[in-house]
Amino acid sequence: MGPAPAGEQLRGATGEPEVMEPALEGTGKEGKKASSRKRTLAEPPAKGLLQPVKLSRAELYKEPTNEELNRLRETEILFHSSLLRLQVEELLKEVRLSEKKKDRIDAFLREVNQRVVRVPSVPETELTDQAWLPAGVRVPLHQVPYAVKGCFRFLPPAQVTVVGSYLLGTCIRPDINVDVALTMPREILQDKDGLNQRYFRKRALYLAHLAHHLAQDPLFGSVCFSYTNGCHLKPSLLLRPRGKDERLVTVRLHPCPPPDFFRPCRLLPTKNNVRSAWYRGQSPAGDGSPEPPTPRYNTWVLQDTVLESHLQLLSTILSSAQGLKDGVALLKVWLRQRELDKGQGGFTGFLVSMLVVFLVSTRKIHTTMSGYQVLRSVLQFLATTDLTVNGISLCLSSDPSLPALADFHQAFSVVFLDSSGHLNLCADVTASTYHQVQHEARLSMMLLDSRADDGFHLLLMTPKPMIRAFDHVLHLRPLSRLQAACHRLKLWPELQDNGGDYVSAALGPLTTLLEQGLGARLNLLAHSRPPVPEWDISQDPPKHKDSGTLTLGLLLRPEGLTSVLELGPEADQPEAAKFRQFWGSRSELRRFQDGAIREAVVWEAASMSQKRLIPHQVVTHLLALHADIPETCVHYVGGPLDALIQGLKETSSTGEEALVAAVRCYDDLSRLLWGLEGLPLTVSAVQGAHPVLRYTEVFPPTPVRPAFSFYETLRERSSLLPRLDKPCPAYVEPMTVVCHLEGSGQWPQDAEAVQRVRAAFQLRLAELLTQQHGLQCRATATHTDVLKDGFVFRIRVAYQREPQILKEVQSPEGMISLRDTAASLRLERDTRQLPLLTSALHGLQQQHPAFSGVARLAKRWVRAQLLGEGFADESLDLVAAALFLHPEPFTPPSSPQVGFLRFLFLVSTFDWKNNPLFVNLNNELTVEEQVEIRSGFLAARAQLPVMVIVTPQDRKNSVWTQDGPSAQILQQLVVLAAEALPMLEKQLMDPRGPGDIRMGPSENVALL
Repeated sequence: MGPAPAGEQLRGATGEPEVMEPALEGTGKEGKKASSRKRTLAEPPAKGLLQPVKLSRAELYKEPTNEELNRLRETEILFHSSLLRLQVEELLKEVRLSEKKKDRIDAFLREVNQRVVRVPSVPETELTDQAWLPAGVRVPLHQVPYAVKGCFRFLPPAQVTVVGSYLLGTCIRPDINVDVALTMPREILQDKDGLNQRYFRKRALYLAHLAHHLAQDPLFGSVCFSYTNGCHLKPSLLLRPRGKDERLVTVRLHPCPPPDFFRPCRLLPTKNNVRSAWYRGQSPAGDGSPEPPTPRYNTWVLQDTVLESHLQLLSTILSSAQGLKDGVALLKVWLRQRELDKGQGGFTGFLVSMLVVFLVSTRKIHTTMSGYQVLRSVLQFLATTDLTVNGISLCLSSDPSLPALADFHQAFSVVFLDSSGHLNLCADVTASTYHQVQHEARLSMMLLDSRADDGFHLLLMTPKPMIRAFDHVLHLRPLSRLQAACHRLKLWPELQDNGGDYVSAALGPLTTLLEQGLGARLNLLAHSRPPVPEWDISQDPPKHKDSGTLTLGLLLRPEGLTSVLELGPEADQPEAAKFRQFWGSRSELRRFQDGAIREAVVWEAASMSQKRLIPHQVVTHLLALHADIPETCVHYVGGPLDALIQGLKETSSTGEEALVAAVRCYDDLSRLLWGLEGLPLTVSAVQGAHPVLRYTEVFPPTPVRPAFSFYETLRERSSLLPRLDKPCPAYVEPMTVVCHLEGSGQWPQDAEAVQRVRAAFQLRLAELLTQQHGLQCRATATHTDVLKDGFVFRIRVAYQREPQILKEVQSPEGMISLRDTAASLRLERDTRQLPLLTSALHGLQQQHPAFSGVARLAKRWVRAQLLGEGFADESLDLVAAALFLHPEPFTPPSSPQVGFLRFLFLVSTFDWKNNPLFVNLNNELTVEEQVEIRSGFLAARAQLPVMVIVTPQDRKNSVWTQDGPSAQILQQLVVLAAEALPMLEKQLMDPRGPGDIRMGPSENVALL
């Protein structure tokens, strides 16, 4: 029940009403249908609001058919609600291919097959003799080193086979890719082609010859190269049809050897197939030292030998079970929304398909399950199983010659063996990626278990880009610096195994290094490598340094984030030397209060905003020390928005310290009020009612002590008058404090008399504070201003029954009734609801230290759009609070930056017209109460404000949005947020972008 498109949300003022007609079959009474439809049309609902269909009595109480009963029974067993079933079915309809498009794709595949088998042969030449290649095509492979043994000749493929998800019926839109395996004839290959990239060189030459001939065919609108799953040793040829079907499908050609050509025993993870002497261009070492194993290289060769066997296995399990296919499609959507299937080392759709097969084989999934149950089962497995520690295998054989799981764990971070027992399906998946998958699976299971109404939308329809999912993001650029990092970290075996790809070789050690350094500050570290773009067949393949930017995302722990101390072992412990080696010059000996002398690292950070950026210092120090990556190559994005909430004279603080000082002063004043002697009634409660006291004032007040030389003293009024020849005095905003007095039967029952008694209490309060504590006070009939430590507090005495007295209305007959009036509602809001809200948000700040920065950034941005007058401070504070209380599908923000991005996303996508925004402070609203409130909201929608925010203390009226915004103002905010969000995210994700942050939809609208 979530977002609607930004342009459709608030179109009720001008749009046509929606008419939902009943579509029941088998009533047999057309007249009643017509009359029912007429009644529906005769009473149009409020414009743009969803309304239930009105049914006749016969239609309403008609007995369900057997088909309807069976469907209800299926829904109860296979889904947890009818709504979820409808949502899943609609999503699957949206992502599946239509039969008409399948026919067009099949026709294109037949044409491709005919043309591929007709490509002419090429006589045999040496692998290094490539003069036969036409001038218009380049070999799609970095041939380094160039010298390699072997011969090559081109022959048409022995077999052309469609493999992958297209045949299985599990491919999803919008990007339809069809993988075609081209089995190279045995005559092309030699026995030792598994050595020293010979097979990959022949594979690349095979593709180059194909590309030259297919590019001349008018059938194809696009012929280009790309890497298979980002592996630069395995290019593929992409074919797209010409004309209107150019975006219909992409056919990817993968040359592969005959299934039994390579002996699996030569491709075990402990074997070496890239000789050091050949790769480094040196003479063979005569000391008899063993060659380093090349597990990744061996895996890439093995992958090409099992394409057809994997297709057969998947087809056997999935072909007869529609629920399994639906589950795989839902899992692919889940991965795509989280960007987990992108780039090299991604958790691809093929992996989740094989995972479903594994769970079926272990009887954790049954073939009769629905797609939703398959999705739940796989997510539960991922959330509870760590494949980096305990790998799994599809192999059922007990052959002792097969390698053990321990061998694969020694070579790979993540282990999932296929049915042969030789191939690790997760060889390219890094430990960081798998931990991110686990983290997302846990969050998803928590969301599904909560059975929230909008759970489907949050799980499968909400995108989670890295910049919005992680608190801090850093970009390493240029990538060529990673080559020096490999030399510094002595990663020669990894470079040899990866064929010179220094980015992949350095990625694992770098993430391990940063995880160790960030320690308790870090909850999760993830990396994102954008897929290498396609390139024309006439161009050389892109170099490693041109493959984009390596981006790392840090999900931080707020409890350890702001610590300035890294505590090490005691000086006489053996671990102390390792600590000093790891931290370098930053490590120093320190004596602590308990007398212990320990190694420690102290980071420079004075303000809260600087403490939030300690990870920046950690990252830059460790990368420079251990990986030879200078600070200029690390583009850290953690606090670029902090400057927007800094005061004019502040350069290092974002105001948290000023807010804490004001709250501490308020606490002192509260204790003074509690201890006052001489009041006729004792103080029963002191509550703050100002944004400063809930940490959401954009620019908090600074304590001001008047310079008496700037004033003239008016002794008769005990006041100071500014002198005309001196600068204008500083404005000090008073902070409202509500002081409740104990109940008493002596209070009058007349509203005007209550106000006079309150005025007397205000005067007495000022006298006692001056006499007992020496505070400067100024009393009026409605409040008492108190100057304490440079802050001004405006104390309002409140009587708990005064709102009820204001509600009393006397009729001409003398009868007294209670009726809400403007005065009673305003007084109740100011003296009861606002202090309660301030107290709740004050507690939220203690739980989530980033709340203050997020709320202040949000209000700063709204006011910069010149829309601040339309929104009450409290309404924007509640929207910011919702990001922490209901963060799904994310975790609560730990930095103002990511919180503000999510604020823009929430404002721009939430369906304000048909849904209230729940802000469940202190978790007081139960699920049943929320359902009841939602029903009441729909029934009374026409009488409610355009923006409805529900809290435990405000369940029906949305008091903080009663006076605004209007529909036009809210729509303007939605449009501006929708335009500012992608613009800001692009700036933050582009390390070469401008340094200043601008968030505006157009040049003629002035924004931040």
